[in-house]
Amino acid sequence: MDKKTILETILKDEILQLLASPILKGIGETVRSENVRAYIIGGYVRDLILQRPSKDIDIVVEGSGIDIAEKVADKFGVQVNVFKNFGTAMFRTADVEVEFVGARKESYRRESRKPIVENGSLEDDQNRRDFTINTLAISLNKKDLGSIVDPFEGINDLEKKLIRTPQNPDITFSDDPLRMIRAVRFAAQLNFAIVDETFEAIKRNAERIEIVSKERIGDELNKIIMADKPSAGFRLLADSGLLKLIFPQLMLLQGVESKNGKKHKDNFEHTLQVLDNIAVTSDNLWLRWAALLHDIAKPATKKFDDNVGWTFHGHEFLGSKMVPGIFKYLKLPQNEKMKYVRKLVLLHLRPIVLAQEEVTDSAVRRLLFDAGDDIDDLMMLCDADITSKNRNTVDRHLRNFQLVRSKLKEIEEKDAVRNFQPPVSGEIIMETYGIGPCKEVGLIKNAIKEAILDGVISNNYEEAYEFMKKEAEKSGLKPKPQEQHADDAD
Repeated sequence: MDKKTILETILKDEILQLLASPILKGIGETVRSENVRAYIIGGYVRDLILQRPSKDIDIVVEGSGIDIAEKVADKFGVQVNVFKNFGTAMFRTADVEVEFVGARKESYRRESRKPIVENGSLEDDQNRRDFTINTLAISLNKKDLGSIVDPFEGINDLEKKLIRTPQNPDITFSDDPLRMIRAVRFAAQLNFAIVDETFEAIKRNAERIEIVSKERIGDELNKIIMADKPSAGFRLLADSGLLKLIFPQLMLLQGVESKNGKKHKDNFEHTLQVLDNIAVTSDNLWLRWAALLHDIAKPATKKFDDNVGWTFHGHEFLGSKMVPGIFKYLKLPQNEKMKYVRKLVLLHLRPIVLAQEEVTDSAVRRLLFDAGDDIDDLMMLCDADITSKNRNTVDRHLRNFQLVRSKLKEIEEKDAVRNFQPPVSGEIIMETYGIGPCKEVGLIKNAIKEAILDGVISNNYEEAYEFMKKEAEKSGLKPKPQEQHADDAD
């Protein structure tokens, strides 16, 4: 018995149970009544064999995928979305998304990754796919219902944990260069290895990535970042030559420089370790981006001091300024998500400084005020930033961070300064002194905020109002006269 037959025997009950589900049973009945051949193909089959959850089912039809999709959607009373330019259609049910496509063969022009498409057979469709593990298909046809179609030994590659192209890898990657990053992404997500022949072809064709849109590259980077161990993907990107083309700022972190017997650590390797550390504790994509970018400005701020060695003064400030440009370059969001990453990059050294010095109430108040609701994520990033190989050093830093956390909790409970606004607003200042918007209003409001953060006054209206009066007096402001009513004058 060959491996495919053995696997089909093992999976037989699972496949039959799958095909008996309402949606796949309905699809099977439809294709058989329409006398066309159809198959479940690609990632859903791969993940079924790997025992990974999957909510996306791809159906390839030897004929019109759109016609079958519309008939199945009508059977289930769901809305179908048709994309005629791509020959595809899809609909969603309660727990799954199903996409239909007509079997096709493709050819490419060198200047574009958009293929010239012709109708084809299942074999043609499998030939055009990116990797052997994504060519697997399960028949929905009466004659061989539930059998696995595996022309490129994809099952064998799944068993050996290998990423390999079904056709000549140079042609595969030249035709659609995004597949090079997808190879890295699958290797990172599945903990697979890219076979030598395929990886060497990625190196040879790396420059072709320039025809791929930044949106698609950004999407793939997000998926690599969300892997259980994202460092594996970024090392493959670096080793293949892709990283310097798609994310040159990150590549600049790589390497160690030595001078007068003093050298700095490899900031690329450090960054990947921080990213892996965060991946253990959080599945927040944007916190992982903050980990990836927290030291991004170290190459630009690196200097050598004869007394202390290598320094990177101000890298957190410059790094925070670089974040919007990097997000724009990779077509990542320019909204609150970007601002969140920028904030964490800017603040990532603050808790470390507090942990090394005597923790004053004032410093803690300012950190709470600046970090706001992101303080817990910031502390998580700081924990991840401890990458020393010396366990005693790591434990000491973690203990110090616990002291900072305790102080944060204590100050927050006592002073409530997280996201606070001064109790005396600009409107109250203007009303009290009968003035409009002006420089003095801003100065008084800021002085109240600083007094609260420094512990000079408590965070309440009464003390803030009295402080306002003293600050206004320094500026020569006088309260506006109280209005008198006519009978008050008698």
